[in-house]
Amino acid sequence: MNENTEIYLSSLLFSNREEEFKYAPFDREMAFYSSICAGDIELVRKYASPLFSEGCGTLSKDPLRNIKYHFVVSTSLVARFCVNSGMTPEEAYSLSDVYIMKADECTSIEDVRAVHYEMIEGYTNKMKIVRKRKVYSKQIVCAIEFISEHLHGRIKIRDVADYLHINPEYLSRLFKSETGVTFTEYVSRKKVEEAANLLRYSEYSDLEVSSLFSFSSQSYFIKVFTRYKGMTPGEYKRKHRMM
Repeated sequence: MNENTEIYLSSLLFSNREEEFKYAPFDREMAFYSSICAGDIELVRKYASPLFSEGCGTLSKDPLRNIKYHFVVSTSLVARFCVNSGMTPEEAYSLSDVYIMKADECTSIEDVRAVHYEMIEGYTNKMKIVRKRKVYSKQIVCAIEFISEHLHGRIKIRDVADYLHINPEYLSRLFKSETGVTFTEYVSRKKVEEAANLLRYSEYSDLEVSSLFSFSSQSYFIKVFTRYKGMTPGEYKRKHRMM
């Protein structure tokens, strides 16, 4: 999502609340975010309320578009709270993109609300895992952020090492030690995850997706995608288009 759009939506939401609506209880709102970050699904269900109910303003005169705008704000806030609580930015923002794209395809308010519940429970379950695993070092967090920001290009470990001002061999050992996978394996997995999202939620063809993520060839893209997803890009697209 464009940063300026996000700032605008957040500002407009704040303005509407100030001028027209009572605030949702602040302590309840904080408890809601805290329960997500704690990975406590029972508390999340207790504090969660229907999207666009209490404490929300009008961002659009069209009811469906209005609730979608609120969904974007809600998802962005949840992602940032999760990052502050230990989730990697790459994982948090990738999830955000997936849920926002899914909500964008909804054709009714009820469907958007259903995706909203799916979103908050999805983040909660992810945070439950995050709290159980080892926290990444600052160098690996920065490396993961670099990978996330350059997924559409060729990513070499030397480039990341130069960015972090450390030795490539040292970064390779540290990356495998903390993430459990090699640098190359991690990059391939993340490219495939993002490619899968595009295949599922966009009209891009296999060839276009392969090019977008700078795979050396379409055949190599198909090979790598099949390794992680158990099916070809074309099969994946057809399967999820029918769901």
